Order: sequence, then C-alpha cells, then structure tokens
Amino acid sequence: MNSFKDQYPQLEIDLDKLKENLAALIERCHDSLVEIVPVVKGGNSLPEIARVFEKCGVKYMATSRVDQLRTLKDAGIRTPLMLIRIPMLSELESVVAYSEASLQSDITVIRAIDEEAKRQGKIHNVILMIDLGDLREGFWDAEELVRAAVEIEKERKGLHLLGVGVNLSCYGSVKPSKRNMQGLASLSADVEQAIGRKLEYVSGGASTSVPMVLDGTMPYRVNMLRVGEFVLTGQIYGCCPDFTHKDAFTLRAEVVECREKPSLPVGELTVDAFGRVREYVDRGIRRRAIVDIGRVDYGDCEDIKPRRKGVEVLGASSDHTLLDVHDVEGELKVGDILEFDVNYASTVYLTGSRSVHVTFKSKEA
Repeated sequence: MNSFKDQYPQLEIDLDKLKENLAALIERCHDSLVEIVPVVKGGNSLPEIARVFEKCGVKYMATSRVDQLRTLKDAGIRTPLMLIRIPMLSELESVVAYSEASLQSDITVIRAIDEEAKRQGKIHNVILMIDLGDLREGFWDAEELVRAAVEIEKERKGLHLLGVGVNLSCYGSVKPSKRNMQGLASLSADVEQAIGRKLEYVSGGASTSVPMVLDGTMPYRVNMLRVGEFVLTGQIYGCCPDFTHKDAFTLRAEVVECREKPSLPVGELTVDAFGRVREYVDRGIRRRAIVDIGRVDYGDCEDIKPRRKGVEVLGASSDHTLLDVHDVEGELKVGDILEFDVNYASTVYLTGSRSVHVTFKSKEA
C-alpha cells in the first residue's frame, strides 16, 4: 500500500516557510506599530498552519467561517480568535462561543450578539466596519457609525468596542491609499471623541494594505492589518518582496494519460462543462497529458502554474487538467508526477477538497 506521502493529487505545505513569512512581516511592521492578525482561511484554517502562526506570538488569529473557529478551538489553539466575516443572526451563539472578537456592521446583529454574550457570561470584542468605497460590508454614514459606537460603549454590557476597521480590494477592487486610510483615521478619531477614550485598534484592511506599511505611507493611527494572502503566498498583487517565500505550497498531480492528439477539437463546438464558450488554437498534432485533478479541486486552471519547463496548462474539466507537454525535455509518461505553484485562490479550494491529500513539511516535525 502506498504511504500517505505517495498519494495524489497532493498539496504539500511547508510550515517553516509560512512561519518565516509571518515572522518577517511582523518584524517589518514593528517600527510602524502595526500589529498583524494572521488570517488562516486561505489554508482552510488547518490547525497545523495555525499552530506555527501561534508560535509567532500574535495577539489574534482570524478566519471567516464559524465552523473553522470551532476546528481551531478543538485543536487547542489558545490565541484569541477573530471572525472576519460579518455574522448571521442564526450563528451568534457559536460566534460568541468560539471567537473572542468579530467584525460588525449592523446594529441589529450588534444588539443580538450583546444579548448572546451576556447569556454566555462573556465580554465579546467588536470591531465596527466602515465602508470607504469598496462596497462590501461597513457603515456608510459616519453619524450612524458614531451612534453605533456610543451604543456599544454606553449600553451594551456584553460587548467591548475594540476598534474600527475597513475592508478594501476584495469586492470593489479599491486600492488602499493615503486618502482612504486617512479617512479611516479621521473616522476613528470621531468615534474616540464620542466615546471619550482611545480605541485599541484601527484596522486598515488586509494583504493589499501591506505595501503601504512597507513603504512608510500608512497613517500612524492605523495599527492593525488582517493578513492572509501575503503570509501564505509571500506576495500580493503589485508587491513581491525579497524577504518572503513564494513557494510554501506545492501541488503535485499524477499523469494519467500522455499521447499525441490534435490541438483543435474535432466536431461541432458547443459550451464546455461549465457552460462557457471556449476558443481553441490549431497548433497541429501535439503531445498532451492529463493529470488527476480538476476545477472542483483548485478553482480556475489559470491559478496553477507548472514548475517543469515546457508544460503548459490548456484547460480543465471538473476532474481532469489538460496539459500541452510537447516541448518538455526528456520522456514524460503515465505515472509521472508534475509539480505546480498555486496562488491564494487555489489554496482555498485545495485545502478544502477531500480528494486532495494534504501533507506538511517542517524541520521541527
């Protein structure tokens, strides 16, 4: 019988590289007094990843799903957990039970979570989200934000107002800038004046805000970032520093067919398995390979990049990925293993697929 490490498709996660990525980012943010909250949802909140992040001494760790909060608690993670997806009314009992903090943007939910926290005998920390143009979650009206903050501070005995925050780039593609970060700092000052004390945190977004800290343009008052992609992949669009590892995740897939075929489908064309109209280029007869993984495992085939020279991803169905291997040097045959680099979007799928065998690499282990 094959060992677990010989089962494919396989995603190998180098825990040492992830730990070094987080430690390097924390070190570089220290002089700016910006705390990093590592977000583990990109790795499906695997406890193995959370444990190495915990060793970096972070004050909070975050994810976006309540079931993942429970998984982390059950795995013995002691670092306080933060829910970074605004919660449903129907899940507030679990939110309070399994997290110490959450992002909030609706007064109805805020009042309900206050009651739940009191019922459980806890004080739940809240970060009020502000919408600065990305049009995802957050208070749009500044007066409504301030009223909510005052209500939490003065009336909601089960809650503690930990700070204010913003989300950028995730939906509306709005880039973090001096202008919107200064707007966040200004609104945080309005809240502080209204409640009569300084907020512990002004949370300036996620991985896309990291470049502002690195280049020294982040306003001083912003002192927290919720970072997932930058730590897991070592980079973010437009920022590829030399102090991080870019290859902490390695996808391996087994070749299940390899032969010469036409490059242009034969017959009348319709849509593919996902209802898309595709275009094909006639390159003549080419050597092609199929590997044992598909879109249900990693999402978009453009998000995986072959490491072997001469291998080109042509496309994918649910369960197969089609490769052009005509220009590969040496022999490629059925049973061979090909390696791929993966991006942040694909790690979310891969770590959540029951068909992908996740293994870990670590000197400590």
